[in-house]
Amino acid sequence: MKTLRSWFGFTCSLLVFISVAGFYLPGLAPVSFCEEKSEDCQDEIQLFVNRLDSVESVLPYEYDMFDFCKDNEEKRPSENLGQVLFGERIETSPYKFKFRKDQPCQKVCTKSYDTSKVEDKTNLEFLKRGMQLNYQHHWIVDNMPVTWCYDVEDGQKYCNPGFPIGCLVTSEGRPKDACVINSEFNKKNTFYVFNHVDITITYHSGENESWKGARLVGARLDPKSIKHSEENSQSCEGPPMEIPGQFSGNLELTYSYSVKFEATDQIKWASRWDYILVSMPHTNIQWFSIMNSLVIVLFLSGMVAMIMLRTLHRDIAKYNQVDQGNLLKIHLQTAITYEEAQEESGWKQVHGDVFRPPQMGMLLSVFLGQGTQIFIMTFITLFLACLGFLSPANRGALMTCAVVLWVLLGTPAGYVSARLYKSFGGENWKTNVLLTALLCPGMVFADFFLMNLILWVEASSAAIPFGTLVAILGLWFGISVPLTFLGAYFGFKKSVIEHPVRTNQIPRQIPEQSFFTKPLPGIVMGGILPFGCIFIQLFFILNSIWSHQMYYMFGFLFLVFIILLITCSEATILLCYFHLCAEDYHWWWRSFLTSGFTAVYLFVYAIHYFFSKLQIQGAASTILYLGYTMIMVLIFFLFTGTIGFFACFWFVHKIYSVVKVD
Repeated sequence: MKTLRSWFGFTCSLLVFISVAGFYLPGLAPVSFCEEKSEDCQDEIQLFVNRLDSVESVLPYEYDMFDFCKDNEEKRPSENLGQVLFGERIETSPYKFKFRKDQPCQKVCTKSYDTSKVEDKTNLEFLKRGMQLNYQHHWIVDNMPVTWCYDVEDGQKYCNPGFPIGCLVTSEGRPKDACVINSEFNKKNTFYVFNHVDITITYHSGENESWKGARLVGARLDPKSIKHSEENSQSCEGPPMEIPGQFSGNLELTYSYSVKFEATDQIKWASRWDYILVSMPHTNIQWFSIMNSLVIVLFLSGMVAMIMLRTLHRDIAKYNQVDQGNLLKIHLQTAITYEEAQEESGWKQVHGDVFRPPQMGMLLSVFLGQGTQIFIMTFITLFLACLGFLSPANRGALMTCAVVLWVLLGTPAGYVSARLYKSFGGENWKTNVLLTALLCPGMVFADFFLMNLILWVEASSAAIPFGTLVAILGLWFGISVPLTFLGAYFGFKKSVIEHPVRTNQIPRQIPEQSFFTKPLPGIVMGGILPFGCIFIQLFFILNSIWSHQMYYMFGFLFLVFIILLITCSEATILLCYFHLCAEDYHWWWRSFLTSGFTAVYLFVYAIHYFFSKLQIQGAASTILYLGYTMIMVLIFFLFTGTIGFFACFWFVHKIYSVVKVD
């Protein structure tokens, strides 16, 4: 019932989002706070807690798994589909504040552990394991992350949207992670729990504004480790809270907090996320990535322009003049024989075979249908993200938008697949439609389900509930598959695609190819330039996924998307032209695989990122990383392959449509 209610809430929230998104970007309406509660003004600030994650483990866990203080009236706000798929588990906490009422030292709760009891020992070991792997809290106030800001290199300040639950000093005396911030953390083989936080909430008063009350524009905290006793219970000061690595006996762990409010009129509510985003110094690197990609695009554009304006123009002009009636005149004017003219233009000699249907045309058409669906979904999602609809303030909106769009775009997938398959001369239309609707989504779902089984076994918060899996299957088979059949119906109903030249009955023999015009070297080289345009941007995307950093530069990402689109098209056109000049007319699959091979470089880079940037430990985390990476690689393969194919398809049609063939 809970799953059904959450899905009903998701549907309603989606409709509300569509109807009200035009009034405010990026989405959520502001909340006003006053010292006295009223209809349009709240007096209590509720702090929410989210899942805990780590850069050393792919497995996130819910807040309650670590035996922290719980809210007596625990409530979970409704979560959208994207939040569920990303494993976000938001719930209320016992940290509740009255607006503009500073509280210097407040006890939250005390946890007692007796290692002679199995449950207490298990909870304490799990807490120590979390500190060893540097698991991070993620707290939320008024839909804003509570940040931990600290100084980094060059005097800059970095604001992390999370803070560690504790840290460890190893048996060699080496402080790990956050233990380097305090010289008192110096005992060997000792864990230090951050059981106290100093919270500072910044607000923008509405004295000179049109709205009543105040609005929160910032929330920061400073984690501390304090061993509480009756003497320091009023001041929250004292030695750090230590847990020996080899501990036995009884342990009392008290959690506390202090909160203070600061007023500022310099920060507007609409720009309250800026201090988090500005602290991430990636803008200059992003511009370098864009300029690097533009250089590649200009180089490829120049090459394509040279072919189209010089080589093809000259060849087509000569070829169209060559006929039996004016052959002597051509000899006298150009001193070029008919055979020499034909030798100069090897791509024209295969005009009778260039549109011969490819082998495994069924599979190619299925891939292209799915690639079209992914391409349209990606374009619309990034466009909406650029407008601000899918900003970090709208939690889970990016994934929700992508999934909903994919489900609703089954019609273009079925249409493109059926149209191409019919042009290839295929007759098994039922098999084509079923494969288009089930093959690639089935591979993704199978991989996703296996990864979910591992998450279930590990009791991770990222494990998708069974009811949600059933709902996803319902969206797939109840909406996407019927829409795919509808698109295939219109695709098969349309006439066969008209090609500019006729296909000979007997295939032409392909001459011996040089090393660079053979299929495999050309395909391998074709993916290098598109990958060169995205690999810097790819680093930030992988950081946001696996290192839990906030990604917000959707404008840069959309520019890179357009550059990738152009680069894949131009690189495929160039290689396609070279292969046709070598009289190799098997361009159908080659055009798809040339740009699709970029996904192989993506996989290689992901493996490099795993070993060089991450410190993931454990077999489960490694399998999860590889499993989710394979899903990304498959989607990227279909996406880039489809771009290259249709660019080459347009190019081949263009050049052969102006050639006169007797």
